[in-house]
Amino acid sequence: MDPSRIPPAASPHPSASTRTPTTDHPHRAAPQGLRRAADAALATALFACAFPGSLIAWPGQGLGVPWWPGVVLAGVSCVALLWRRDRPRTTVVVTLGAAITACALGYLLTVLLLAPLMVALHSLAVRTNRRTANCFTVTGIAMLVATGLVAGPDGEPWVLKLIGPTAWLLLPTSLGTVTRLRGAYVEAVQARAEHAERTRDEEAKRRVAEERMRIARDLHDVVAHHLVLAHLQAGAVGRFVRTRPEEAERLVAELAGTTTSALRELKATVGLLRAEGDDDEPAGSTPGLAQLPELAASFENAGLTVTVTGEGEPRPLSAGAELTAYRIVQEALTNVTKHAATRTAEVRLAYTSKQLRLTVSNGTAGRGGTGQDTTGSAAPSPGGGYGLLGMRERAHSAGGRLRVGPRPDGGFEVVAELPLPG
Repeated sequence: MDPSRIPPAASPHPSASTRTPTTDHPHRAAPQGLRRAADAALATALFACAFPGSLIAWPGQGLGVPWWPGVVLAGVSCVALLWRRDRPRTTVVVTLGAAITACALGYLLTVLLLAPLMVALHSLAVRTNRRTANCFTVTGIAMLVATGLVAGPDGEPWVLKLIGPTAWLLLPTSLGTVTRLRGAYVEAVQARAEHAERTRDEEAKRRVAEERMRIARDLHDVVAHHLVLAHLQAGAVGRFVRTRPEEAERLVAELAGTTTSALRELKATVGLLRAEGDDDEPAGSTPGLAQLPELAASFENAGLTVTVTGEGEPRPLSAGAELTAYRIVQEALTNVTKHAATRTAEVRLAYTSKQLRLTVSNGTAGRGGTGQDTTGSAAPSPGGGYGLLGMRERAHSAGGRLRVGPRPDGGFEVVAELPLPG
């Protein structure tokens, strides 16, 4: 398999993928000393083969040159093999020159004399690219064949002079190319596996962060709303306990109901967090738009008059969108109660064919009158502002969007647009 078909993994060093490899990929992990010892042993073995190789003559003809020049040339080639890993091109040039010289002197180029050149070509194919290896191989074959045709015996067929060098030089180049491709394939697979592992880790961290934000959002929506109502009711009890004991008694009863509702919703939220499986679709016990009248009544007990109006034909939303719409209304009304001077608020549900436009507005500017976003962004105490962030996150998670800003006629409004199913 060609490793170029494998999509490359992301690398922190982009230039690394374009460099020509200069090391032996299949043996990269081998110690330097062990590789040098192996190269020396190989060179010694090939040099030993040069002695019988220098005594082989052309068929039917005697050896016209002494044996020792062939041995010397073989020794030069074998010494050059010691640098085949670091300088493969230079090694091929030296061994090819020795082989051409031996052929010109009249030696028969058997595998015994061509072995150093074959090893050099194999190393070149492993450490460089295919074009370089093929270029050196074809050039070497052409030079050896031309030398054999010119300096070889006249009685030998030219086909024999062509087949020998061609076969012996193509073989190591082909094997080296296969080795290089296999090493590159293994590296690509390993890189993809490492990239997949990093991606899984990043995805796990992202999911954990999203889950933490969801938990914080749910707890804020449940606790903040009821605590604000309880705070207002407790303050009213303190004011009326002496002058209007009946009203104070009624507010105490409402305060108990508020805390009971807070505990009930908190218990439901914790139950959802403990539930197994996909929590993208909340359970049926979670609140939705059907509970808006009860929500408005709870704020009226705290002194905020809430008007709920609708436009268009109501259409069902998914369970997640129902909860999102409810929580946005709840948080927006809570912010009106905390930060706005007005005692009235309006919730408007406008249905279209594709979306629900949800608007929560109050009639006058906030206490400070500075034009700041009193519906959520202007917090009276440190650590505020999470309500607005939570509303935006909820709207985005449902595929919608949220806008908060001043109204032209005064006051502020929260506008959420949530897509309808289908």
